[in-house]
Amino acid sequence: MVLSSFLITSRETLEVALVVGIVLAYLIKTDNHRYKKAVYYGIAVGIVLSILAAVIFTSLAGGFEGKTEEIFEGITMLVAAGLLTTMILWMMKQKQVVKELENKVSVQLKKEGFNKKYGYGIFLLIVVAVLREGVETIIFLHALNFTSGVSFLGGILGVAAAIVIGYLFFIGAKKIYLKEFFVISGILLILFAAGLVAHGVHGLQEAAVIPYVVKEVWDVNPAVAVENVYPALHEKGAVGGFFKGLFGYNGNPSLLEILFYVAYLIGIFLVYRKVEGKNSVKE
Repeated sequence: MVLSSFLITSRETLEVALVVGIVLAYLIKTDNHRYKKAVYYGIAVGIVLSILAAVIFTSLAGGFEGKTEEIFEGITMLVAAGLLTTMILWMMKQKQVVKELENKVSVQLKKEGFNKKYGYGIFLLIVVAVLREGVETIIFLHALNFTSGVSFLGGILGVAAAIVIGYLFFIGAKKIYLKEFFVISGILLILFAAGLVAHGVHGLQEAAVIPYVVKEVWDVNPAVAVENVYPALHEKGAVGGFFKGLFGYNGNPSLLEILFYVAYLIGIFLVYRKVEGKNSVKE
């Protein structure tokens, strides 16, 4: 699905772009231009390691069948929801992110010896940032593939958009739009994560790991008139499939799917209020 793939890759790439931009800006501001190479090398190594991680993860994922595959899918979606949540919370604290990163770079610049000469600490900081987002993207896209499919076009557009936004942030332009982007994409990703939680629960129920309690609370899927041709509002149809992939729509959810979906939304709302309260106090 184009929009879901776009959201995931844009947010993940933007995190990396912001980290790189903040580090480079700080190095320039403190007249430490010689360490910029460490940043570029860190990006390259992080990308290579992310590709290796993707190959390994794909190989492992392709080896499951039957019940084991359903368990793997369920766990993958729940893990993806958890990682998405941490990403959303990280973005909620964006005002402190710049200062935290600058402090980390400052600590590395004060170290002596090998690190002082080659910027090893800065290199490692960038490698870890790129690799972390790369691994998260792999897990997110695999989870998305279980629900509505992955769009290569959406993924590429997301990466391109994030690079542009990151560059504009780096040169000091269009800063006012960064917060709006975080808010809008954050809301969509919260709904997407809630859907992953529900789908993860559904997968574990199909594998008989957890009980259904009530298998179908309702069933609003329109009847399928022709085999493999679904009405638009069916969860596998054009409209229903869109909402399923983006918001976790299910035409015939179990009781636990609904409870976990609602519980996640309530939980993230309470956490958001707490984080916003702390940010207001600091300001």
